[in-house]
Amino acid sequence: MKLAIASGKGGTGKTTVAVSLALSLASAAVSPLFLDCDVEEPNAALFLRPEMTARRDVGLLIPVVDTARCTACGRCAEVCEYHAITVIGKQVLVFPELCHGCGSCARQCPEGAIHETLNVMGTLEKGVAGAGAVEFYQGTLNVGEAMAVPVIRQLKAWAILPDAGDRPVILDAPPGASCPVVETMRGADAVLLVTEPTPFGLHDLRVAVQVARDELGLPVAVVVNRDGVGNDDVNAYCAAEDLPILLRIPLERAIAESIANGATLIDIRPAYRARFIALWDELGIVMRDASFSTRMHTENTDFFSKNP
Repeated sequence: MKLAIASGKGGTGKTTVAVSLALSLASAAVSPLFLDCDVEEPNAALFLRPEMTARRDVGLLIPVVDTARCTACGRCAEVCEYHAITVIGKQVLVFPELCHGCGSCARQCPEGAIHETLNVMGTLEKGVAGAGAVEFYQGTLNVGEAMAVPVIRQLKAWAILPDAGDRPVILDAPPGASCPVVETMRGADAVLLVTEPTPFGLHDLRVAVQVARDELGLPVAVVVNRDGVGNDDVNAYCAAEDLPILLRIPLERAIAESIANGATLIDIRPAYRARFIALWDELGIVMRDASFSTRMHTENTDFFSKNP
């Protein structure tokens, strides 16, 4: 199962949950694959402390114009959806920060005057953690780069996710609900949303549910962190939306202080190992129930459309 762990807002404890789940599965002789997809601010390595074994540059192929062959016909600018290349008089201007690396300009140039070169946007790293039981991958976007999605996409490709089989895959998503989060969720089997019982937590949980369940059609479950503060609105919302709450982590000063010092939740509270393993099993049930509900809805819709 490929599980994306996300949150509508930052600071909810998403990475705390992701790291604890990976280490709990590893302790049960299940070797997970862990991807830190928060490429703008990866921090899972602070807790997992992986031993890195490989590193590579990553980026997009951007156009370079051969002025000796270019006739300034403007075809490249016509086919560029992102306005990353334009023609002014006899001069062709390329804007790498707008380029999405689609290659249309090079393929459409009638003179063959455009070739592509790699614009390095960040780095990918892989290694092992948890005494070698966790295979770890992370991406880091270079400072000043605007697009995180290409780095996340290539991180997932480098980890060979389509060939993971039955191996547990944990994708630690960026916070929020923007394009990098969508790219992290894309191809996942389920989404675990980490929230907190506050008005801000509820607002951003609603947005994350809309992206994961309503837009991408993925099964969703919830973890409530800092349980005991705020109000009961998150519980009421999850009940109304039929979102299972699989784990509650209480607000405790000792937990907060230890995590701030680089410890994991299961270091502080070893009993949570069993709870995270149970959570993984419960996610399988959530996925089956979601599949059953979707199938029944489709069959009922087809029946009533054929039998008005």
